[in-house]
Amino acid sequence: MKSSLRIVCAWALAGMLLAAGMARAAEKKITIGVMPKLVGIDFFNAVEKGAREAGKQLGVEIVYDGPVTGDVTKQSAILETWIARKFDAICVAPNDPDAIAPVLKKARKRGIKVLSFDADANPAARDFFINQATYDAVARTLVETMVHGIGPEGKYIVLTGSLTAVNQNLWMEHMEQYRQAHYPKMQNLSPSPKTSEEDQALATQVTIDMLKTYPDLQGIYALTSVALPGAAEGLRKENAYKKIFLTGLSTPSSMRGYVKEGVVKEFVLWNPVDLGYLAVTSAKAALDGTLNKQTKRLKAGRLGEVEVQGGAVLLGDPLVFTKDNIDKFSF
Repeated sequence: MKSSLRIVCAWALAGMLLAAGMARAAEKKITIGVMPKLVGIDFFNAVEKGAREAGKQLGVEIVYDGPVTGDVTKQSAILETWIARKFDAICVAPNDPDAIAPVLKKARKRGIKVLSFDADANPAARDFFINQATYDAVARTLVETMVHGIGPEGKYIVLTGSLTAVNQNLWMEHMEQYRQAHYPKMQNLSPSPKTSEEDQALATQVTIDMLKTYPDLQGIYALTSVALPGAAEGLRKENAYKKIFLTGLSTPSSMRGYVKEGVVKEFVLWNPVDLGYLAVTSAKAALDGTLNKQTKRLKAGRLGEVEVQGGAVLLGDPLVFTKDNIDKFSF
């Protein structure tokens, strides 16, 4: 009798331990790692704000980390630690789509959902791409903004961040296609883009050098959130902004002073807070299975329904910022 009682008690205890273990597993929060190209700049600070907002709403843990410079090797090293820690999903803005591909493929083999945002990874290395706007939409908006400034026969140069950044290269490709189709008399004075390597001081110096090298220059595109304020500072230092029209992509917080001073009249961007929010919302949806290869529309929290095209989740059309609307935005 005692032996039977001991067996019953042992089974009961084992059942209790199993139930407790299952409860702990159920209580474990989903962990989503969000990695920018680099930390510490306004654009990706805004992305972090949106990512954490979505994480709080969805009840998931957000780990936000990245290199202090646009270094894909350091990105890969951090990703290796996230794989070892068995994160549930990773959202990354790659500095180089091919160099980062091996570690992303490793993550997927371990069962981790991998999403790229801001710039795409090699499609074979990720599950979905969170696209802030279609390349056509960004290109069209930038070119039309430049035409506002220098006319349909103006002369311009492109200042980019990195020659390995997929999004920047695709913007330039689509800009050239749009220009040829709609404004064939516009002239790019330097078919090879100038680079700033995501260094604002370098962007300032490159801009000053361009003013000296290209006396016929009328307009400058600066395609990153670091390059645009750097170029604006170059025009301000040389007092050249009355004859050079500058536009590009950056945050209102970086450009507010330059816009109010008249150094920059119009520039373009999407909402990076919303981009971070959509990245995390999409990662959770991918984990839940509501975002899959057949998904055409995705419910994305406060953003409402967004479109999904060929593995890309679309945030929407870019915005044009001027002195009339810039104070409406805090990022």
